Amino acid sequence: MYQSLLTRKYLTSKIMPLLAMAAVMLSVATILITWSIMGGFLNTLLSSGRVMIGDVAVVWPNVGFAHYDDLIEMLEDTEGIEAASPVIESFGMVKLPNDQVELMQVKGVDPASFSRVTSFEDTLWWHPIEKPTSKDRDGEDLRIIRVNDPETKDIDESANDYSAIFTEMEKNGKLMQRPNPITGAMEPAGLIGIELTGLNDRTGAGIYAPMNPIIPNASGGYESDSVFMPSNGSIGLTVLSLDSDGRPVDPVTRTIPVANEFQTGIYEVDSSLVLVRLDLLQKMLRMDQAERVVRTESTDPFAFERDPQTGELRPKMIESIGIDPARVTSVIVRGADGVDANDTREIVKQVYARFAHKHPGEVPSEHIIMLRTWEDTNRTMIEAVKKETGLVLFIFGIVSFTTVFLVLAIFWSMASEKTRDIGILRALGASTLGITWLWVRYGAVIGLVGSTLGTALGTIIVININGIHGWMGQTLGIVIWDPRVYYFVEIPREVEVSKALIVFVVGILTCILGALIPALHSARMDPVKALRFE
Repeated sequence: MYQSLLTRKYLTSKIMPLLAMAAVMLSVATILITWSIMGGFLNTLLSSGRVMIGDVAVVWPNVGFAHYDDLIEMLEDTEGIEAASPVIESFGMVKLPNDQVELMQVKGVDPASFSRVTSFEDTLWWHPIEKPTSKDRDGEDLRIIRVNDPETKDIDESANDYSAIFTEMEKNGKLMQRPNPITGAMEPAGLIGIELTGLNDRTGAGIYAPMNPIIPNASGGYESDSVFMPSNGSIGLTVLSLDSDGRPVDPVTRTIPVANEFQTGIYEVDSSLVLVRLDLLQKMLRMDQAERVVRTESTDPFAFERDPQTGELRPKMIESIGIDPARVTSVIVRGADGVDANDTREIVKQVYARFAHKHPGEVPSEHIIMLRTWEDTNRTMIEAVKKETGLVLFIFGIVSFTTVFLVLAIFWSMASEKTRDIGILRALGASTLGITWLWVRYGAVIGLVGSTLGTALGTIIVININGIHGWMGQTLGIVIWDPRVYYFVEIPREVEVSKALIVFVVGILTCILGALIPALHSARMDPVKALRFE
Protein backbone atom coordinates (compact mmCIF):
# COMPACT_ATOMS: atom_id res chain seq x y z
CA MET A 1 0.00 0.00 0.00
CA TYR A 2 2.74 2.49 0.94
CA GLN A 3 4.45 1.86 -2.39
CA SER A 4 1.33 2.88 -4.31
CA LEU A 5 0.75 5.97 -2.16
CA LEU A 6 4.37 7.15 -2.38
CA THR A 7 4.57 6.52 -6.11
CA ARG A 8 1.48 8.68 -6.67
CA LYS A 9 2.83 11.39 -4.33
CA TYR A 10 6.27 11.51 -5.94
CA LEU A 11 4.80 11.67 -9.43
CA THR A 12 2.50 14.60 -8.69
CA SER A 13 4.58 16.67 -6.31
CA LYS A 14 7.82 17.10 -8.24
CA ILE A 15 8.75 18.39 -11.68
CA MET A 16 11.72 16.01 -11.98
CA PRO A 17 9.54 12.94 -12.81
CA LEU A 18 7.80 14.96 -15.51
CA LEU A 19 11.17 15.75 -17.09
CA ALA A 20 12.04 12.05 -17.02
CA MET A 21 8.71 11.23 -18.72
CA ALA A 22 9.40 13.85 -21.38
CA ALA A 23 12.85 12.37 -22.03
CA VAL A 24 11.41 8.87 -22.39
CA MET A 25 8.63 10.17 -24.63
CA LEU A 26 11.04 11.93 -27.01
CA SER A 27 13.40 8.95 -27.04
CA VAL A 28 10.65 6.47 -27.89
CA ALA A 29 9.13 8.78 -30.51
CA THR A 30 12.54 9.33 -32.17
CA ILE A 31 13.31 5.62 -32.44
CA LEU A 32 9.81 4.76 -33.70
CA ILE A 33 9.84 7.51 -36.34
CA THR A 34 13.31 6.55 -37.56
CA TRP A 35 12.57 2.83 -37.67
CA SER A 36 9.20 3.30 -39.37
CA ILE A 37 10.50 5.61 -42.09
CA MET A 38 13.64 3.58 -42.78
CA GLY A 39 11.62 0.36 -42.74
CA GLY A 40 9.04 1.88 -45.05
CA PHE A 41 11.82 3.06 -47.35
CA LEU A 42 13.20 -0.50 -47.48
CA ASN A 43 9.77 -2.01 -48.15
CA THR A 44 9.07 0.52 -50.90
CA LEU A 45 12.47 -0.12 -52.44
CA LEU A 46 11.93 -3.88 -52.36
CA SER A 47 8.47 -3.69 -53.88
CA SER A 48 9.90 -1.47 -56.63
CA GLY A 49 12.87 -3.76 -57.13
CA ARG A 50 10.77 -6.86 -57.84
CA VAL A 51 8.59 -5.14 -60.45
CA MET A 52 10.60 -6.36 -63.46
CA ILE A 53 11.78 -9.78 -62.23
CA GLY A 54 8.83 -11.74 -60.84
CA ASP A 55 9.13 -14.05 -57.84
CA VAL A 56 11.48 -16.74 -59.20
CA ALA A 57 13.68 -16.94 -62.31
CA VAL A 58 14.94 -20.07 -64.07
CA VAL A 59 18.28 -18.86 -65.44
CA TRP A 60 20.82 -20.27 -67.89
CA PRO A 61 22.87 -17.23 -69.01
CA ASN A 62 24.61 -16.50 -72.32
CA VAL A 63 23.60 -19.47 -74.51
CA GLY A 64 20.13 -19.87 -72.98
CA PHE A 65 17.99 -23.00 -73.16
CA ALA A 66 15.40 -24.31 -75.61
CA HIS A 67 11.85 -25.65 -75.35
CA TYR A 68 10.96 -22.85 -72.96
CA ASP A 69 7.36 -22.82 -74.22
CA ASP A 70 6.99 -26.36 -72.90
CA LEU A 71 8.44 -25.34 -69.54
CA ILE A 72 6.06 -22.38 -69.30
CA GLU A 73 3.09 -24.60 -70.08
CA MET A 74 4.15 -27.10 -67.41
CA LEU A 75 4.63 -24.31 -64.86
CA GLU A 76 1.29 -22.66 -65.50
CA ASP A 77 -0.47 -26.03 -65.18
CA THR A 78 1.01 -26.47 -61.69
CA GLU A 79 -0.81 -25.45 -58.54
CA GLY A 80 0.92 -22.58 -56.77
CA ILE A 81 2.15 -20.94 -60.00
CA GLU A 82 0.22 -17.97 -61.36
CA ALA A 83 2.11 -17.24 -64.58
CA ALA A 84 5.47 -17.60 -66.35
CA SER A 85 7.18 -15.63 -69.10
CA PRO A 86 10.30 -16.04 -71.31
CA VAL A 87 13.04 -13.43 -71.05
CA ILE A 88 16.43 -12.82 -72.65
CA GLU A 89 18.91 -10.79 -70.62
CA SER A 90 21.96 -9.31 -72.28
CA PHE A 91 24.02 -6.15 -72.57
CA GLY A 92 24.24 -3.79 -75.49
CA MET A 93 25.51 -0.46 -76.71
CA VAL A 94 22.74 2.12 -76.94
CA LYS A 95 23.04 5.25 -79.03
CA LEU A 96 20.92 8.01 -77.47
CA PRO A 97 19.24 10.93 -79.28
CA ASN A 98 22.14 13.24 -78.35
CA ASP A 99 24.51 10.82 -80.15
CA GLN A 100 25.97 9.63 -76.86
CA VAL A 101 26.69 5.88 -76.65
CA GLU A 102 26.23 4.00 -73.36
CA LEU A 103 26.44 0.39 -72.20
CA MET A 104 22.98 -0.71 -71.06
CA GLN A 105 21.22 -3.81 -69.80
CA VAL A 106 18.85 -5.15 -72.45
CA LYS A 107 15.89 -7.45 -71.83
CA GLY A 108 13.85 -9.16 -74.48
CA VAL A 109 10.31 -9.81 -73.26
CA ASP A 110 6.96 -10.99 -74.52
CA PRO A 111 4.57 -8.14 -73.54
CA ALA A 112 1.50 -10.31 -72.90
CA SER A 113 3.08 -12.90 -70.61
CA PHE A 114 5.54 -10.41 -69.11
CA SER A 115 2.65 -8.27 -67.87
CA ARG A 116 1.05 -11.30 -66.20
CA VAL A 117 4.22 -12.08 -64.25
CA THR A 118 5.38 -8.55 -63.42
CA SER A 119 3.81 -5.16 -62.81
CA PHE A 120 5.61 -3.41 -65.63
CA GLU A 121 2.38 -1.91 -67.01
CA ASP A 122 1.98 0.03 -63.75
CA THR A 123 5.45 1.56 -64.21
CA LEU A 124 4.66 3.18 -67.57
CA TRP A 125 5.10 6.89 -66.97
CA TRP A 126 3.37 8.52 -69.93
CA HIS A 127 -0.32 7.89 -69.35
CA PRO A 128 -3.24 10.19 -68.47
CA ILE A 129 -3.97 10.86 -64.79
CA GLU A 130 -7.04 12.47 -63.27
CA LYS A 131 -5.43 14.24 -60.31
CA PRO A 132 -2.02 15.79 -59.68
CA THR A 133 0.39 13.94 -57.44
CA SER A 134 0.61 15.07 -53.82
CA LYS A 135 3.75 17.12 -54.47
CA ASP A 136 2.46 18.71 -57.67
CA ARG A 137 0.53 21.50 -55.97
CA ASP A 138 0.53 23.73 -59.05
CA GLY A 139 -0.78 21.02 -61.38
CA GLU A 140 2.19 21.27 -63.76
CA ASP A 141 2.11 17.60 -64.79
CA LEU A 142 1.45 17.28 -68.53
CA ARG A 143 -0.43 14.02 -67.98
CA ILE A 144 -3.29 15.59 -66.01
CA ILE A 145 -6.70 15.48 -67.70
CA ARG A 146 -7.81 19.12 -67.81
CA VAL A 147 -11.39 20.18 -67.07
CA ASN A 148 -13.13 23.53 -66.89
CA ASP A 149 -15.62 22.93 -64.11
CA PRO A 150 -14.68 20.46 -61.37
CA GLU A 151 -18.38 20.01 -60.47
CA THR A 152 -19.80 19.31 -63.92
CA LYS A 153 -16.56 17.76 -65.25
CA ASP A 154 -16.91 19.70 -68.47
CA ILE A 155 -13.79 19.02 -70.50
CA ASP A 156 -11.81 21.78 -72.09
CA GLU A 157 -10.97 20.19 -75.43
CA SER A 158 -8.15 22.63 -76.13
CA ALA A 159 -6.50 21.78 -72.84
CA ASN A 160 -7.18 18.05 -73.02
CA ASP A 161 -5.39 17.24 -76.28
CA TYR A 162 -2.56 15.59 -74.35
CA SER A 163 -4.99 13.09 -72.79
CA ALA A 164 -5.63 11.30 -76.08
CA ILE A 165 -1.91 11.30 -76.84
CA PHE A 166 -0.97 9.81 -73.48
CA THR A 167 -3.77 7.24 -73.75
CA GLU A 168 -2.31 6.09 -77.05
CA MET A 169 1.18 6.04 -75.56
CA GLU A 170 -0.02 3.90 -72.66
CA LYS A 171 -1.61 1.43 -75.06
CA ASN A 172 1.50 1.31 -77.23
CA GLY A 173 3.69 0.82 -74.17
CA LYS A 174 1.68 -2.18 -73.00
CA LEU A 175 1.88 -3.77 -76.46
CA MET A 176 5.45 -2.55 -77.11
CA GLN A 177 4.57 -1.13 -80.51
CA ARG A 178 4.42 2.25 -82.26
CA PRO A 179 2.96 3.38 -85.59
CA ASN A 180 5.35 3.94 -88.44
CA PRO A 181 5.37 7.72 -89.17
CA ILE A 182 5.21 7.09 -92.93
CA THR A 183 2.95 4.06 -93.40
CA GLY A 184 1.01 4.28 -90.14
CA ALA A 185 1.41 0.53 -89.67
CA MET A 186 2.29 -0.72 -86.20
CA GLU A 187 5.86 -1.91 -85.78
CA PRO A 188 7.73 -3.42 -82.79
CA ALA A 189 9.03 -0.85 -80.32
CA GLY A 190 10.90 -0.80 -77.06
CA LEU A 191 10.58 0.69 -73.59
CA ILE A 192 13.32 2.61 -71.81
CA GLY A 193 13.84 3.84 -68.27
CA ILE A 194 12.68 7.38 -67.59
CA GLU A 195 16.22 8.40 -66.61
CA LEU A 196 18.04 6.65 -69.44
CA THR A 197 18.24 9.41 -72.02
CA GLY A 198 18.69 12.35 -69.66
CA LEU A 199 15.98 14.16 -71.61
CA ASN A 200 13.45 14.21 -68.77
CA ASP A 201 13.91 16.91 -66.16
CA ARG A 202 12.70 15.68 -62.76
CA THR A 203 11.21 18.56 -60.80
CA GLY A 204 10.86 19.04 -57.07
CA ALA A 205 7.27 17.81 -57.39
CA GLY A 206 8.52 14.41 -58.53
CA ILE A 207 7.22 14.77 -62.09
CA TYR A 208 9.06 14.93 -65.41
CA ALA A 209 9.25 17.62 -68.06
CA PRO A 210 10.57 16.51 -71.49
CA MET A 211 13.59 18.35 -72.87
CA ASN A 212 15.08 18.51 -76.37
CA PRO A 213 18.44 16.79 -76.92
CA ILE A 214 21.55 18.89 -77.43
CA ILE A 215 23.85 17.31 -80.03
CA PRO A 216 27.47 18.55 -79.99
CA ASN A 217 29.36 18.82 -83.29
CA ALA A 218 33.04 18.71 -84.18
CA SER A 219 33.33 22.49 -84.57
CA GLY A 220 32.57 23.09 -80.90
CA GLY A 221 28.96 24.09 -81.43
CA TYR A 222 25.78 22.15 -80.91
CA GLU A 223 22.44 21.42 -82.48
CA SER A 224 19.05 20.91 -80.88
CA ASP A 225 16.30 18.69 -82.17
CA SER A 226 12.64 18.44 -81.18
CA VAL A 227 12.32 14.93 -79.74
CA PHE A 228 9.76 13.42 -77.39
CA MET A 229 10.83 9.82 -77.00
CA PRO A 230 7.41 8.05 -76.91
CA SER A 231 6.25 10.10 -79.88
CA ASN A 232 9.12 10.36 -82.35
CA GLY A 233 12.20 9.20 -80.47
CA SER A 234 14.28 6.12 -81.09
CA ILE A 235 17.53 4.55 -79.92
CA GLY A 236 20.22 2.65 -81.77
CA LEU A 237 20.80 -0.76 -80.17
CA THR A 238 23.93 -2.81 -80.87
CA VAL A 239 24.41 -6.31 -79.47
CA LEU A 240 26.89 -9.10 -80.18
CA SER A 241 25.20 -12.02 -81.86
CA LEU A 242 26.13 -15.43 -80.45
CA ASP A 243 26.72 -18.84 -81.94
CA SER A 244 25.19 -22.01 -80.50
CA ASP A 245 28.03 -22.22 -77.95
CA GLY A 246 27.46 -18.69 -76.69
CA ARG A 247 30.55 -17.21 -78.36
CA PRO A 248 30.23 -13.70 -79.84
CA VAL A 249 30.17 -13.72 -83.61
CA ASP A 250 29.53 -10.20 -84.93
CA PRO A 251 27.74 -7.04 -83.83
CA VAL A 252 24.16 -6.46 -84.92
CA THR A 253 22.60 -2.98 -84.88
CA ARG A 254 18.94 -2.03 -85.03
CA THR A 255 17.07 1.24 -84.67
CA ILE A 256 14.41 0.75 -82.00
CA PRO A 257 11.49 3.19 -81.80
CA VAL A 258 10.42 4.01 -78.23
CA ALA A 259 6.80 3.30 -77.29
CA ASN A 260 6.90 4.62 -73.72
CA GLU A 261 9.17 5.15 -70.72
CA PHE A 262 8.93 3.41 -67.36
CA GLN A 263 9.75 4.38 -63.79
CA THR A 264 10.32 1.60 -61.27
CA GLY A 265 11.50 3.93 -58.50
CA ILE A 266 15.07 2.57 -58.52
CA TYR A 267 17.49 4.89 -60.26
CA GLU A 268 19.90 2.12 -61.34
CA VAL A 269 17.06 0.40 -63.20
CA ASP A 270 15.46 3.54 -64.61
CA SER A 271 18.78 4.78 -65.98
CA SER A 272 20.22 1.60 -67.49
CA LEU A 273 17.49 -0.79 -68.66
CA VAL A 274 16.03 -1.20 -72.15
CA LEU A 275 13.09 -3.51 -72.87
CA VAL A 276 12.61 -4.80 -76.42
CA ARG A 277 10.35 -7.44 -77.89
CA LEU A 278 11.55 -10.99 -77.36
CA ASP A 279 11.38 -12.04 -81.01
CA LEU A 280 13.48 -9.05 -82.09
CA LEU A 281 16.25 -9.69 -79.55
CA GLN A 282 16.23 -13.40 -80.40
CA LYS A 283 16.96 -12.56 -84.04
CA MET A 284 19.66 -10.06 -83.13
CA LEU A 285 21.40 -12.57 -80.84
CA ARG A 286 20.80 -15.52 -83.21
CA MET A 287 18.74 -17.26 -80.55
CA ASP A 288 15.64 -17.66 -82.72
CA GLN A 289 14.56 -20.89 -84.37
CA ALA A 290 16.79 -21.84 -87.28
CA GLU A 291 17.52 -24.70 -89.64
CA ARG A 292 20.59 -26.77 -88.85
CA VAL A 293 22.45 -28.38 -91.76
CA VAL A 294 24.91 -31.15 -90.95
CA ARG A 295 27.12 -32.75 -93.64
CA THR A 296 28.05 -36.39 -93.07
CA GLU A 297 29.59 -39.15 -95.17
CA SER A 298 27.23 -41.40 -97.05
CA THR A 299 26.65 -44.87 -95.65
CA ASP A 300 27.29 -46.32 -99.13
CA PRO A 301 31.03 -47.24 -99.20
CA PHE A 302 31.10 -47.11 -103.04
CA ALA A 303 29.57 -43.63 -103.35
CA PHE A 304 32.11 -40.95 -104.30
CA GLU A 305 32.04 -37.35 -105.53
CA ARG A 306 34.51 -34.69 -106.54
CA ASP A 307 35.43 -31.95 -104.16
CA PRO A 308 34.28 -28.73 -105.90
CA GLN A 309 37.29 -26.84 -104.59
CA THR A 310 40.15 -29.30 -105.17
CA GLY A 311 38.66 -31.58 -107.83
CA GLU A 312 39.77 -34.65 -105.94
CA LEU A 313 37.54 -37.68 -105.37
CA ARG A 314 36.14 -38.05 -101.86
CA PRO A 315 33.42 -40.12 -100.19
CA LYS A 316 30.01 -38.75 -101.08
CA MET A 317 28.66 -36.26 -98.51
CA ILE A 318 24.99 -36.02 -97.62
CA GLU A 319 23.17 -33.22 -95.83
CA SER A 320 20.84 -33.77 -92.91
CA ILE A 321 18.59 -30.90 -91.99
CA GLY A 322 17.35 -30.33 -88.47
CA ILE A 323 15.84 -27.54 -86.42
CA ASP A 324 17.56 -25.55 -83.72
CA PRO A 325 14.69 -24.37 -81.45
CA ALA A 326 14.53 -20.82 -80.18
CA ARG A 327 16.24 -20.13 -76.87
CA VAL A 328 15.92 -17.73 -73.93
CA THR A 329 18.25 -17.06 -71.03
CA SER A 330 15.56 -17.22 -68.35
CA VAL A 331 11.94 -17.92 -67.57
CA ILE A 332 10.49 -15.72 -64.84
CA VAL A 333 7.71 -17.05 -62.65
CA ARG A 334 5.03 -15.48 -60.51
CA GLY A 335 3.73 -17.52 -57.60
CA ALA A 336 0.09 -17.70 -56.67
CA ASP A 337 -1.26 -15.28 -54.06
CA GLY A 338 -0.15 -16.24 -50.58
CA VAL A 339 2.73 -18.46 -51.78
CA ASP A 340 6.15 -17.41 -50.45
CA ALA A 341 8.99 -16.85 -52.95
CA ASN A 342 11.03 -19.68 -51.40
CA ASP A 343 8.04 -22.04 -51.64
CA THR A 344 7.58 -20.96 -55.25
CA ARG A 345 11.21 -21.82 -55.94
CA GLU A 346 10.67 -25.35 -54.59
CA ILE A 347 7.65 -25.79 -56.86
CA VAL A 348 9.61 -24.52 -59.86
CA LYS A 349 12.49 -26.84 -58.97
CA GLN A 350 10.20 -29.87 -59.08
CA VAL A 351 8.59 -28.80 -62.37
CA TYR A 352 11.98 -28.16 -63.98
CA ALA A 353 13.19 -31.64 -62.96
CA ARG A 354 10.27 -33.15 -64.92
CA PHE A 355 11.02 -30.77 -67.81
CA ALA A 356 14.70 -31.78 -67.92
CA HIS A 357 13.78 -35.48 -67.94
CA LYS A 358 11.38 -34.81 -70.79
CA HIS A 359 14.16 -33.20 -72.89
CA PRO A 360 17.34 -35.10 -71.92
CA GLY A 361 20.50 -33.74 -73.49
CA GLU A 362 18.66 -30.74 -74.93
CA VAL A 363 18.32 -28.54 -71.86
CA PRO A 364 20.49 -28.03 -68.74
CA SER A 365 20.16 -30.66 -66.05
CA GLU A 366 18.03 -29.91 -62.99
CA HIS A 367 21.24 -30.21 -60.92
CA ILE A 368 22.98 -27.26 -62.58
CA ILE A 369 20.16 -24.93 -63.63
CA MET A 370 20.04 -21.66 -61.67
CA LEU A 371 16.88 -20.87 -59.69
CA ARG A 372 16.84 -17.37 -58.20
CA THR A 373 14.18 -15.67 -56.14
CA TRP A 374 13.63 -11.94 -56.42
CA GLU A 375 15.48 -11.58 -53.10
CA ASP A 376 18.51 -13.39 -54.53
CA THR A 377 18.51 -11.07 -57.53
CA ASN A 378 18.29 -7.96 -55.35
CA ARG A 379 20.59 -9.29 -52.60
CA THR A 380 23.17 -6.50 -52.90
CA MET A 381 20.56 -3.76 -52.77
CA ILE A 382 18.64 -5.39 -49.91
CA GLU A 383 21.72 -5.93 -47.76
CA ALA A 384 22.96 -2.38 -48.37
CA VAL A 385 19.68 -0.81 -47.26
CA LYS A 386 19.36 -3.19 -44.29
CA LYS A 387 22.86 -2.31 -43.09
CA GLU A 388 22.15 1.39 -43.52
CA THR A 389 18.92 1.00 -41.54
CA GLY A 390 20.72 -0.93 -38.82
CA LEU A 391 23.48 1.68 -38.62
CA VAL A 392 21.00 4.55 -38.29
CA LEU A 393 19.04 2.69 -35.60
CA PHE A 394 22.28 1.88 -33.77
CA ILE A 395 23.31 5.54 -33.73
CA PHE A 396 19.90 6.74 -32.59
CA GLY A 397 19.83 3.89 -30.07
CA ILE A 398 23.04 5.12 -28.51
CA VAL A 399 21.68 8.64 -28.36
CA SER A 400 18.42 7.45 -26.85
CA PHE A 401 20.24 5.23 -24.35
CA THR A 402 21.21 8.43 -22.56
CA THR A 403 17.68 8.22 -21.16
CA VAL A 404 18.97 5.54 -18.81
CA PHE A 405 21.57 7.88 -17.36
CA LEU A 406 19.10 10.74 -17.21
CA VAL A 407 16.62 8.62 -15.24
CA LEU A 408 19.46 7.35 -13.07
CA ALA A 409 20.57 10.90 -12.25
CA ILE A 410 17.01 12.03 -11.50
CA PHE A 411 16.27 9.04 -9.30
CA TRP A 412 19.59 9.29 -7.48
CA SER A 413 18.81 12.91 -6.72
CA MET A 414 15.30 12.04 -5.55
CA ALA A 415 16.54 9.11 -3.48
CA SER A 416 19.06 11.40 -1.77
CA GLU A 417 16.33 13.96 -1.16
CA LYS A 418 14.02 11.32 0.32
CA THR A 419 16.63 9.76 2.61
CA ARG A 420 14.62 10.56 5.75
CA ASP A 421 11.48 9.06 4.18
CA ILE A 422 13.41 5.90 3.44
CA GLY A 423 14.71 5.82 7.03
CA ILE A 424 11.17 6.15 8.40
CA LEU A 425 9.93 3.34 6.13
CA ARG A 426 12.79 1.08 7.21
CA ALA A 427 12.16 1.90 10.87
CA LEU A 428 8.48 1.00 10.44
CA GLY A 429 9.46 -2.39 9.08
CA ALA A 430 9.75 -1.94 5.32
CA SER A 431 11.97 -4.64 3.87
CA THR A 432 14.97 -4.17 1.61
CA LEU A 433 13.01 -5.74 -1.24
CA GLY A 434 10.08 -3.42 -0.53
CA ILE A 435 12.25 -0.30 -0.75
CA THR A 436 13.86 -1.59 -3.94
CA TRP A 437 10.47 -2.31 -5.48
CA LEU A 438 9.28 1.20 -4.52
CA TRP A 439 11.86 2.87 -6.78
CA VAL A 440 11.70 0.24 -9.52
CA ARG A 441 7.91 0.61 -9.57
CA TYR A 442 8.37 4.36 -9.70
CA GLY A 443 10.68 4.01 -12.72
CA ALA A 444 8.29 1.56 -14.41
CA VAL A 445 5.38 3.99 -14.06
CA ILE A 446 7.47 6.83 -15.55
CA GLY A 447 8.55 4.49 -18.36
CA LEU A 448 4.99 3.33 -18.97
CA VAL A 449 3.59 6.86 -19.22
CA GLY A 450 6.55 8.16 -21.25
CA SER A 451 6.54 5.18 -23.63
CA THR A 452 2.78 5.44 -24.14
CA LEU A 453 3.01 9.14 -24.97
CA GLY A 454 6.10 8.57 -27.13
CA THR A 455 4.50 5.74 -29.09
CA ALA A 456 1.38 7.82 -29.67
CA LEU A 457 3.43 10.86 -30.69
CA GLY A 458 5.66 8.84 -33.03
CA THR A 459 2.67 7.15 -34.67
CA ILE A 460 0.90 10.46 -35.23
CA ILE A 461 4.03 12.03 -36.74
CA VAL A 462 4.71 9.08 -39.05
CA ILE A 463 1.11 8.96 -40.29
CA ASN A 464 1.13 12.70 -41.00
CA ILE A 465 4.80 12.97 -42.00
CA ASN A 466 4.10 14.09 -45.57
CA GLY A 467 1.74 16.85 -44.40
CA ILE A 468 4.30 17.99 -41.83
CA HIS A 469 7.04 17.93 -44.43
CA GLY A 470 4.90 19.92 -46.86
CA TRP A 471 4.20 22.54 -44.19
CA MET A 472 7.92 22.80 -43.42
CA GLY A 473 8.66 23.32 -47.10
CA GLN A 474 6.02 26.00 -47.58
CA THR A 475 6.49 27.85 -44.29
CA LEU A 476 10.15 27.36 -43.41
CA GLY A 477 11.62 26.50 -46.80
CA ILE A 478 13.05 23.24 -45.42
CA VAL A 479 12.90 20.34 -47.89
CA ILE A 480 14.38 17.17 -46.42
CA TRP A 481 12.77 14.56 -48.69
CA ASP A 482 13.51 15.83 -52.19
CA PRO A 483 11.92 13.55 -54.85
CA ARG A 484 14.81 14.36 -57.18
CA VAL A 485 17.13 12.60 -54.74
CA TYR A 486 15.06 9.76 -53.29
CA TYR A 487 12.91 8.99 -56.38
CA PHE A 488 9.87 8.38 -54.20
CA VAL A 489 7.38 11.22 -54.31
CA GLU A 490 6.15 10.65 -50.76
CA ILE A 491 7.93 9.74 -47.55
CA PRO A 492 7.07 6.15 -46.52
CA ARG A 493 4.63 6.34 -43.59
CA GLU A 494 4.15 2.78 -42.46
CA VAL A 495 3.97 1.96 -38.72
CA GLU A 496 4.29 -1.75 -37.99
CA VAL A 497 2.66 -2.94 -34.78
CA SER A 498 5.59 -5.23 -33.97
CA LYS A 499 8.07 -2.37 -34.20
CA ALA A 500 5.89 -0.05 -32.11
CA LEU A 501 5.55 -2.76 -29.45
CA ILE A 502 9.31 -3.36 -29.31
CA VAL A 503 10.05 0.35 -28.94
CA PHE A 504 7.32 0.66 -26.29
CA VAL A 505 8.74 -2.20 -24.18
CA VAL A 506 12.34 -0.98 -24.57
CA GLY A 507 11.28 2.48 -23.36
CA ILE A 508 9.87 0.97 -20.16
CA LEU A 509 12.93 -1.23 -19.65
CA THR A 510 15.32 1.72 -19.97
CA CYS A 511 13.49 3.51 -17.16
CA ILE A 512 13.55 0.40 -14.96
CA LEU A 513 17.26 0.01 -15.68
CA GLY A 514 17.90 3.66 -14.83
CA ALA A 515 15.95 3.34 -11.55
CA LEU A 516 17.60 0.08 -10.50
CA ILE A 517 20.89 1.49 -9.17
CA PRO A 518 19.24 4.22 -7.02
CA ALA A 519 16.76 1.59 -5.81
CA LEU A 520 19.53 -0.74 -4.66
CA HIS A 521 21.36 2.17 -3.06
CA SER A 522 18.24 3.22 -1.15
CA ALA A 523 17.48 -0.32 -0.01
CA ARG A 524 20.97 -0.70 1.52
CA MET A 525 20.71 2.48 3.62
CA ASP A 526 21.17 2.15 7.39
CA PRO A 527 17.83 3.22 8.95
CA VAL A 528 19.55 5.04 11.87
CA LYS A 529 21.82 7.05 9.56
CA ALA A 530 18.90 7.76 7.27
CA LEU A 531 16.78 9.18 10.15
CA ARG A 532 19.68 11.43 11.20
CA PHE A 533 20.10 12.72 7.61
CA GLU A 534 19.79 16.51 7.36
